[in-house]
Amino acid sequence: MEKKKLAIAIPTSVISDTPHLREKTSKIGLIGRAAAIFRVNEIIIYPDNAGKGKQKSDADLIALLLSYLETPQYLRKRLFKLDHRLQYAGILPPLRTPHHPLNRKAKTLKVGEYREGVTAGKTKEGMLVDIGVEHPALIRETEWALDKRLTLQVVKDGERVEVQAVSRDEVSAYWGYTVTVETCSFGKLLESGKFDLTIATSKVGADFMDVAGKIAGKWKKSRRALVAFGAPTRGLYEIVGDEGANLGDVVDFVVKTVPTQGTETIRTEEAVFASLAVLNVQFGR
Repeated sequence: MEKKKLAIAIPTSVISDTPHLREKTSKIGLIGRAAAIFRVNEIIIYPDNAGKGKQKSDADLIALLLSYLETPQYLRKRLFKLDHRLQYAGILPPLRTPHHPLNRKAKTLKVGEYREGVTAGKTKEGMLVDIGVEHPALIRETEWALDKRLTLQVVKDGERVEVQAVSRDEVSAYWGYTVTVETCSFGKLLESGKFDLTIATSKVGADFMDVAGKIAGKWKKSRRALVAFGAPTRGLYEIVGDEGANLGDVVDFVVKTVPTQGTETIRTEEAVFASLAVLNVQFGR
């Protein structure tokens, strides 16, 4: 059976209230960390037309930081060139997910285990891939381009480690998230039919526990669920309203996951943690 996939959607203007790159980096690091803790499979960045001139550059920055954070440390130098936007990447929190292993010794690798790797060269036998140990592993296929990131499974251990390429979906453990930058609006994203359960978060939504039973029925049957978040200065009602639509008409549920909040506003990164924690406790995965 296909594994249930969970996606979250965040607006491009999520960093609009933080002028300095260091604070932007910290905020995106928190969102990426929350996604990893609660096993989110995809982070979607959607345009919300706040500060239209900066939407493209801000979306690219968010995607860069999230992708860098998700990439195992041993592959980052190969996959990311020097970029001034990464100058504060050192403050990004470590994910410590299964695809970010601490093991750097080839002798401790076991047949059947999975690693992320990057193609590093070609030989007569196949391609060499960096999997984060002392020596490159061999994959007996040559169709991959150099510097291609792959999910790999160890098929032979010992002095010459051999691996094979696999799909992320074949890995039973949580294997990180992908990052998607959408060019269409939030409403158009929902019209794509990609998700069979859509939940919007809003401080004026229904109290989560009042609709938890209804959500549970759809959650159990769902294969692709989406949880969406608004921006620092505008909620999803306003964002969708710009498209001439009503939020309640385009999503399955609009919920308030912190029904007795003590602050006037909840930041997007805080809402991501709070909402995913509530869903995790209530439904698991």
